[in-house]
Amino acid sequence: MPVAAKADVVVVGGGPGGFAAALQAARMGASVVLVEKFDMPGGVHTSGLQGAANEGVGGIHTELMARFEAAGYIYIATEETLPEWTGNPLSHYEKMKKPGDRFSRSSFNPEGAGSIMSAMLAEAGVEAMFGTAFLDVALNEYGDGIDAIIVANASGIQAIQGRIFIDGTGTSELVARAGAPFVRGGGPQPSGADWDGRHRPIPGGLLWTMSGVDFTKTAAHQKTAKDPTLAKLIAEADAAGDIPQGLYRPRMTGKGVYGEHYIGHPTLDMSPIEAPDSFILWQNVPYEWALHMDDDARDEARAKSALRGFIDAEAQFLRKYVPGFENAYLTNVGRYVGTRDGRHPLGEYIFSIDDAQQGRSFDDAVTSPMTKTFFWDGFKRHTFQVPYRCFLPKKIDNLLLTGASLSFSYETIFMVMRNFPWCTQTGEIAGFAAARSVEQGIGPKELQWDQPYF
Repeated sequence: MPVAAKADVVVVGGGPGGFAAALQAARMGASVVLVEKFDMPGGVHTSGLQGAANEGVGGIHTELMARFEAAGYIYIATEETLPEWTGNPLSHYEKMKKPGDRFSRSSFNPEGAGSIMSAMLAEAGVEAMFGTAFLDVALNEYGDGIDAIIVANASGIQAIQGRIFIDGTGTSELVARAGAPFVRGGGPQPSGADWDGRHRPIPGGLLWTMSGVDFTKTAAHQKTAKDPTLAKLIAEADAAGDIPQGLYRPRMTGKGVYGEHYIGHPTLDMSPIEAPDSFILWQNVPYEWALHMDDDARDEARAKSALRGFIDAEAQFLRKYVPGFENAYLTNVGRYVGTRDGRHPLGEYIFSIDDAQQGRSFDDAVTSPMTKTFFWDGFKRHTFQVPYRCFLPKKIDNLLLTGASLSFSYETIFMVMRNFPWCTQTGEIAGFAAARSVEQGIGPKELQWDQPYF
């Protein structure tokens, strides 16, 4: 097999974690190859259209937000630009606020952001191989280290050799191919009338955008027709045969960690992005399908096909039935269905919900004590640290983890530990650890970590 490249550090996946890992390692002098299957870095926030802008949390994340803003790619919606938004049941993020509350929702242009991130990699000297699919790994003779990864692109099937590898896939695909242990997505499920005992992951979703929306007219209909969730219009469209079975789903009964979240699509779910008349919308995989899109090709294909169909049907419904959408048009659909609950690697330490609730600190903490709100714990705020050992998978000695592929229990990674700021931070930490290990001629598990990075 031809060897396409050799590098000190090889990163698989260019989402926020993989991007930051590659950038940091290169800035520290390591030679870096980044493999990404799409045409730009950024993952779900660019190729997947999420585009969630946040206040900088330090390091590369703060730099990114500043560069997005300087390029004019950040849009901020407030109660002045979008009246009737807070407390509105159609709002993805602000529905829990009281009507009339002040709010500020920042988003960035996904395409523009991807271009900036690509330029930053080039500036640092990263060899970014876009349009390149990761296939498999070649292990060393002892089975405890990766010698090379196998990829496919326009040049055919090739090998990329490296000293240290970083999993930035978001679904721990590199972990799985290397034979490191992991737990499949899913966990304890809701109990009650809808519970049937099946093992389900948290459903994934496909994001899409519409422009030309006059939300003032939509809000006026909600009030005058006493139809806050558009249930009357949905019923009308359903009676006319204009909605396919499964598009809008009944809310779950019973109690459990998911509640009514991510069960499918009980009603319209949207958030402002890019401009006053533009919105991003969510199309979630129906909960009862129990799809494992990260490790089952048939499940992935079913999700992509079905959700594309749902998006087309919902766009037609909105234009035909919902005031304010008469002149709206579909502008973009994400390049892939996002996975919220993929494989969970078993690392040298597995961070659990108990660690957060007990506020544990660690000698090898990668951050100073940080405070997060966990919505699965009654929206309580917890202050805790995360150990470096969560970046180190068992069995494979020259592999580092990032983002949603860290060694966390499924409850903890889903709650707040998979967002853009945290994934970027963890990528930067992994890149630092990789470059420092290269400098010292050791593996990541031999690196002494004795003070927080952030």
